[in-house]
Amino acid sequence: MVRKSGVLLPLFSLPSKYGIGDLGPEAIRFAEFLKKAGQKVWQILPLTVVDGGSGNSPYSPSSAFAGNPLLISPEIMATTGLLDRDDLKDMPEFAQGRVDYDLVRASRKTFLRRAWINFKNSGRRAEFDDFFTTHRHWLESYSFFAAIREERDGQSWSEWPEDLRFRSHEALHRTWETLSDVIEYHRFVQFVFYSQMASFRECLDQFDIELVGDMPIYMTLDSADVWANPRLFELDDRLKPVAVAGVPPDYYSSTGQLWGNPLYRWDAMETDGFRWWMDRLRHMLLCCDKIRMDHFRGFIGYWAVPADAVTAEKGYWRSAPHERFFERLCRDFPGRPFLAENLGVLTPEIEMARRGMGLPGMLVLHFAFNDPAYNPYAPHNHAPDSFVYTGTHDNNTSLGWFEEEATARELSNLILYLGREITRDTICGDMIRMAMSSVAETAVVQMQDYLELGGQNRINVPSTAFGNWEWRMAGSHISDELATHMLELTKLYGRLPPDPVRA
Repeated sequence: MVRKSGVLLPLFSLPSKYGIGDLGPEAIRFAEFLKKAGQKVWQILPLTVVDGGSGNSPYSPSSAFAGNPLLISPEIMATTGLLDRDDLKDMPEFAQGRVDYDLVRASRKTFLRRAWINFKNSGRRAEFDDFFTTHRHWLESYSFFAAIREERDGQSWSEWPEDLRFRSHEALHRTWETLSDVIEYHRFVQFVFYSQMASFRECLDQFDIELVGDMPIYMTLDSADVWANPRLFELDDRLKPVAVAGVPPDYYSSTGQLWGNPLYRWDAMETDGFRWWMDRLRHMLLCCDKIRMDHFRGFIGYWAVPADAVTAEKGYWRSAPHERFFERLCRDFPGRPFLAENLGVLTPEIEMARRGMGLPGMLVLHFAFNDPAYNPYAPHNHAPDSFVYTGTHDNNTSLGWFEEEATARELSNLILYLGREITRDTICGDMIRMAMSSVAETAVVQMQDYLELGGQNRINVPSTAFGNWEWRMAGSHISDELATHMLELTKLYGRLPPDPVRA
């Protein structure tokens, strides 16, 4: 077993003068920082297209395949000739520390439209055409979907005219004739995103940093995938969901979490060997080295909630054909480049499936101290085949947890566990050291915990619709002093190979 460590930081949380973190120079700078700090893992959140109507959540994707245009770097577009340097001067004033999605979305659209015009006039079509040919299996339907949605001012496809909702050949042909430039534009945006992503991956490979991506288990109803493949989802003859996804009451919510996504029609998916899933996972591995499988238990048994319910409380469990699905998964991906998000309500069947596939699971220290003796999240109960976290994107920061959420019982147990008093000045270091000293193969720390930031800097508050996915790190947070501190801890806990013995 090779012990290693890393950080959890979404790309959108990187510093940038363009209002949101992106695939540009600051991403490379952060990768250099991680290398200097001895880190081998950078875990990010989904790279999917986000929508203001879904609170800009990367877990409510409008495509399983399309990359988020907001993460495209204007600076790289300038260096590759898609924009002029003067184009970058035409930019609004962005707030510091948070993402203003409406402002960023408008700004990126301006940059990308200019780049599209410049590209069309450049005569550089061959690479673009090759990209479309390679990705046609998803890009054709996505570009139609995105163009129609743009033309109809963001209207959900479920409200489009019937011939478009049901994708009649005549309607799509008519759409191509009237919206061909808009359709081509959306293909171009994806071409730019994946070109920049490929360059970013090459940089990470040079720094020997493993990028851990994240795959939301469900699609939103208003997505290109549901529109293009309705037979794969539980929809009625009007293309409305029969039941929707969620989870029962848990740590995060006393009424459960009502996600509202349409459920999969697993029997239909099985008829072609789960092709949509295999294509999706193969595509994701173009962007990352390992994939976190969100809500892993949903591949085995899932919570189905009546489509008209207002909370998730009245849902019920259903089974999925996980044996056959995992068999196909292992055949297509023998290296098992996956991480199972096995948090929440677990059963022996779920853990048996995870271990049977040889997938690491997740351990979260914030969950460890209500009753630590036999708690799997408590450090003394950790298993080596795991990723241990101080907290995830759905948790508070460690300082925020200490000040806002931890119960008196949890704090008392934590003090007893460590054998000394804990203060707001020590809690982040205490949690980081517990993660780093764990027997878990990989330790991942929220970047906010290294920066000792409070709860106002958390990424997401589950069961809240808006105000999430906005936190951004300041450029000044990345320092040589912090890199040195992280490197010392990494060496101390054996998460770097020992230095060669000098003769």
